[in-house]
Amino acid sequence: MDELFEQRKKMIVELVHDELYVPMKIKELAIFLNVAKEDRHELERVLDSLVSEGKLTITKKGKYMKPDTSQITGVFESHPNGFGFVTIEGEPDDVFIPAKYTAGALHHDRVQIVITCEKSQGRRREGRIVKVLEHGADHLVGYYQKSKSYGFVRPDDQHFLKDIYIPAGSDMGAVDGHKVVVKITNYGDDTHKPEGKIIEILGHVNDPGTDIMSIIAAYDIPVEFPKEVMDSLETIPDSVDSKASAGRVDFRALTTVTIDGEDAKDLDDAISISKNKNGYTLGVHIADVSNYVTENSPLDKEARERGTSVYLVDRVIPMLPHKLSNGICSLNKGVDRLALSCVMDIDFRGNIVGHRICESVINVDRRMSYTSVKKILVDDDAEEKEKYSDLVDMFFLMKELSELLRSRRENRGSIDFDFPESKIILDKNGKPIDIKPYERNVATRIIEDFMLAANETVAEDFFWQELPFVYRTHDDPDPEKIRSLATFINNFGYSIHTGQDYVHPKELQKLLASIQDSPEEPLISRLTLRSMKRAQYSTECTGHFGLSAKYYCHFTSPIRRYPDLQIHRIIKENLHGGLSPRRIEHYERILPDVAKNSSIMERRADDAERDTDKLKKVEYMSSRIGNMYDGVISGVTAYGFYVELPDTIEGMVHINTLEDDYYIFDETHYELYGEVSHRTYKLGQQVTVEVVGTDKLMRTIDFEVVQK
Repeated sequence: MDELFEQRKKMIVELVHDELYVPMKIKELAIFLNVAKEDRHELERVLDSLVSEGKLTITKKGKYMKPDTSQITGVFESHPNGFGFVTIEGEPDDVFIPAKYTAGALHHDRVQIVITCEKSQGRRREGRIVKVLEHGADHLVGYYQKSKSYGFVRPDDQHFLKDIYIPAGSDMGAVDGHKVVVKITNYGDDTHKPEGKIIEILGHVNDPGTDIMSIIAAYDIPVEFPKEVMDSLETIPDSVDSKASAGRVDFRALTTVTIDGEDAKDLDDAISISKNKNGYTLGVHIADVSNYVTENSPLDKEARERGTSVYLVDRVIPMLPHKLSNGICSLNKGVDRLALSCVMDIDFRGNIVGHRICESVINVDRRMSYTSVKKILVDDDAEEKEKYSDLVDMFFLMKELSELLRSRRENRGSIDFDFPESKIILDKNGKPIDIKPYERNVATRIIEDFMLAANETVAEDFFWQELPFVYRTHDDPDPEKIRSLATFINNFGYSIHTGQDYVHPKELQKLLASIQDSPEEPLISRLTLRSMKRAQYSTECTGHFGLSAKYYCHFTSPIRRYPDLQIHRIIKENLHGGLSPRRIEHYERILPDVAKNSSIMERRADDAERDTDKLKKVEYMSSRIGNMYDGVISGVTAYGFYVELPDTIEGMVHINTLEDDYYIFDETHYELYGEVSHRTYKLGQQVTVEVVGTDKLMRTIDFEVVQK
């Protein structure tokens, strides 16, 4: 039978490579090859095998033909249910891979695929993986289970669908319940599990801190700094002396303040402000990190690899060692600090009519918190106003200019998504004891507005100088996603005006304004956000769609973001006589990799932060099984709907728990409706739910609807 199978494969390959061959459907091939009806199932198996191997491809009309010689290469993203998607560099749409056509590929493997079904209305391209070119993961974090002389590691990452076999002698003495890092030594196949050896024991699953360390290890985020980096700190001073500040613009006489969260320690921006008959002078003074982190030094190489600081629920993993981030680079109150300042002249309409970028030395007068500034500006707190009496007028002037800048930005179409973030309070053992929304206030908006103004000003300056630079870009949304959004919001009586392939950000801004305080606001806001692309770093100044800005960069946080540190070097070189042709060529060579790596590391940090938040929310709700809460439906799928509580916790109501009726998913209207009762569950709807279960490994919370 196997011999006949291989003969048929060979015969079909020869046939489709014949110049006279015309693509045929399976029935036509069966007739052409004189295959009996009872053998057509076997013919189908032969054809499936050839497509899987990339020796055949199927047109969208179901005809078999010679494959395109330029097979597609991409990265496989697996789904816990077995299917997956292949993302292809430079292409906006990924390719759906059904579970039976993954060819044993694992999450993040680089694979070669053939397209089996082209994109059509409402349906993405489909394909088959024909070859795994390179495995994406060589180590994983998971839960160890001992079994006599061997063991298994169950990966935390639910995209990795197979347990990893740990042979005798490769377990480092791990016991049941240990969270471990396992190095994969054999990736297995369709009939054999992957094999590996344990290279690190993170702790027992019940030990405090093991859960967060597991996420850190899973994302391969470095915690400790290499010895070479720590040794290099010996040459870094603890204070600024007169030699270091020589030749800089002296702003120490200016009244300057920092405004940050109460627990912030890496203070990298300070503000000064004044008003005259022509308008305002706003000074944004940024820590001059590049003075201490020089190009290609051990500190610089490590910072470039890390790309960003990572802010997790119980700790900060800094891009730079604390001696820099919390010490000499932090703009602490009452001490001289080196800065790179952007001083802007702004008229009474909010236009930036002039600016100066310079190396400076500053001395911060007060370290303010967002809470204190809000108490002064909004709460009219007499005690707080008395405490900071010498600065009250300055804060009101900041508020005045901030509102002016924001109004100007809104007039051009800048989009402001105001989703509440989570503030998770932990006890000394890392257990969550409270979760609440972390709302923006007047003080956070002031700092946002001033930082945006400085970032735009610096980006525009260097764009017109035509020098190599790292910009922060946000591409226009995919037209198809905008068309889908437009179709959906019509159900609620809203509309957006779009061109054939373009929507102006002002249209989305107007949409968000029109839905404010409506029941459907959470729903439409989320869908609008999902229709947009992700911002990234780039050497090309292609604009920022969300801000409706032609020029934008990240200039204001060099302590915690590498792109800011990188452009500080370029700015300073330019201030000191300009960039030579040799240096321009140098930056043109290195900046694309800087931009790409920084974007990747930013995504890693965001994902790790999201996972730690989800983990602590699950842990918090684990002790509240049986409690009832009022929430809002935040997502609807064919298998149930998500409910978000006022404290930002989100859980799932599974469709099989809705026992009062048979519910059908209406994808067009994002709702489930009962076939008999006609009861509906749709986005934005308020419901009461009971907590019925949690899964810390899957990081999920299960709700059931409480019928009133």
